[in-house]
Amino acid sequence: MSNFPDEPDMQWLESGSITTPKGFSAGGVYTGIKTYGDAPRFDLGILLSDRACTTAGVLTKNTVQGPAIARARHLLNAGNQARAICANSGNANTVTGQQGIRDTERMSVLTAERFGIDPNEIFICSTGVIGRLLDMPPIEQGINAIELASEGGSQFARAILTTDTRTKEAAIQLEVDGITYRIGGCAKGSGMIHPDMATMFGFITTDAPVDKVWLQAALGVIADRTFNMLDIDMDTSTSDTVLILANGASGGEPIGRGHPAAGLFATALEAVARHTTRELARDGEGANTLIEVVVNGAVSGTDARRAARTVASSPLIKTMVTGRDPNWGRVMMAIGRSGAKVEQDRVSVWVGAHCVLDEGTPTAVDLERVSEEMNTDEVQIRIDLMIGEESATAWGCDLTSEYIHINADYTT
Repeated sequence: MSNFPDEPDMQWLESGSITTPKGFSAGGVYTGIKTYGDAPRFDLGILLSDRACTTAGVLTKNTVQGPAIARARHLLNAGNQARAICANSGNANTVTGQQGIRDTERMSVLTAERFGIDPNEIFICSTGVIGRLLDMPPIEQGINAIELASEGGSQFARAILTTDTRTKEAAIQLEVDGITYRIGGCAKGSGMIHPDMATMFGFITTDAPVDKVWLQAALGVIADRTFNMLDIDMDTSTSDTVLILANGASGGEPIGRGHPAAGLFATALEAVARHTTRELARDGEGANTLIEVVVNGAVSGTDARRAARTVASSPLIKTMVTGRDPNWGRVMMAIGRSGAKVEQDRVSVWVGAHCVLDEGTPTAVDLERVSEEMNTDEVQIRIDLMIGEESATAWGCDLTSEYIHINADYTT
């Protein structure tokens, strides 16, 4: 299911979703906000825990933000425990003035009344077109009509989609000292993806009890290695949100520094984030090919991430993959402008299984064969800078004419 290393005490769960962990239920309805996408179409989803959750999050750094982002940041900074997420697609409710703020608060109040919880236990998330007011009457009807179920995770995952063609869901199970913990997740995002924490949402649940400070720190590190290593089109959304809710339903002491489950839990959490990140890249707007960029031998982790992200986000690399053209000079161009330390004569580059540059010297590889083998749904570009010990991986997708058509017609 994932390219993440297998662990003997960790396993992927078939048909897993955000409601796979104990104590979570979810559902989705269609309110008419979103006018595109295949049936069954949903555009409003609610995720609910049967108990209060330790919560951590990573939010967009775009300085133009919707009121849902400001509200989420306030709740996270205040240390609030959460019970629910109410999310809509089709409308980002961003750059909508005071009315947009009132509408966000209204969604939280309606959700609280519907499920008998406190509005301050609810995160609101909105994604879609910027600059348009929410049509609140159908949203109000949808919140009052939605039915939640423990098997409703896939409805919720579908409700948050915008131009995505499919849901991105996963769940994993781990066992430590006789206690079984589960982690589930879903994500959305197909365009405006260049996270700096694109229209990207990443929601994760777990029934493990987790220390809040440790969870926030772990999520920050993992987001930098997964969600923040993703690029579709070099644009960062106003709505980027990654949230994790830990309700502790599995029992035991809170996982934190020194806990016997801490290492494996962090590994499993990163596996879920990595899997959904790869699926986001694979489903980029108009994409045919997932691009994975692996950088080894950098002098620092920062340099490794810079080089990998720059290659994955380069329009020339994306079109190189679109055209099945092993033009590895573009790879060198991209790492050279990345800001990472590079010694040109020590760099080696592989396209797929083929070494095209060996310590600064072009190889005699058959480029026609390389081109033929690029005609697949996943292409890996591997780079060894050979000046250090640090590595990083980034993901992107090819750039096709369909991307232009999707975005040229997005609001009209």
